[in-house]
Amino acid sequence: MSETQREETRMPGAQELKDLAAKLQDLLKIRTMPIGMKQYETIEEMEKVPGLRRPKAGRFHTTCQLVTQARIAGFTLGITNENVRPNSNCGGVMGIDLPDEATLSGERMDGVWFENREAAHAHQQQMPRQTYGKYVATVVAPLRSARLDPPDIVLFYGTPGQIILFVNGLQWKRYKRYDMSITGESACADSWGKALLTRETSISIPCYAERRYGGVADDEMLIALPPDEFARGVQGLEGIGKVGLRYPIPPYGAHMDPSEGMSKSYA
Repeated sequence: MSETQREETRMPGAQELKDLAAKLQDLLKIRTMPIGMKQYETIEEMEKVPGLRRPKAGRFHTTCQLVTQARIAGFTLGITNENVRPNSNCGGVMGIDLPDEATLSGERMDGVWFENREAAHAHQQQMPRQTYGKYVATVVAPLRSARLDPPDIVLFYGTPGQIILFVNGLQWKRYKRYDMSITGESACADSWGKALLTRETSISIPCYAERRYGGVADDEMLIALPPDEFARGVQGLEGIGKVGLRYPIPPYGAHMDPSEGMSKSYA
């Protein structure tokens, strides 16, 4: 491994992530706060997080609602299986609960999102989920609070233009092709579910439920990634910014000769 690669894979701490989050918001002008997500094997361990809030007892939420409370209201929230609908995909994607047979068999979504049981069952079988049984709780918190040191993964929402520029930043020093997965409904499986399981950068198009219940805007996408990748992406944004590739992207016009604009970047 080269010196550059060793530096890129160094895990940034909470304070560094706080500073990087501020840089990201300055560079990409994203509307809501970047957040961290960290999982815990015991409730006691989770309760040591400073400033921890818990959802009101007896009320169920979708996990995308709880994520939204962190990214918009700035809450540091502890999530257990008591806070999500029992035996549902919400807790199942985080691995803090196990979906019931009606969910896993496709019965629950048969005739709703899918015309037949076979398609509904295949959807469940192919959905990325954190492994069940190891973790009992997940905490979400804005990076600016520096309360997760470090988080397991970092998440932020952006427009397609903001997300593609961030991916360009990830590719600035060390190229890698990034792919998306599309589960369809329950798309949180493609973002935090996949990233928690694989610790790899995961890009998703939020689903109907995330938009209806989690308040995700119509033009928003989501990227979830390990902290070292987040740091590399922000540093890459600064790199491409120095050569004039910045957000917002100024439109050149569909009826213009592109050679004048391209000549600013290419010989």
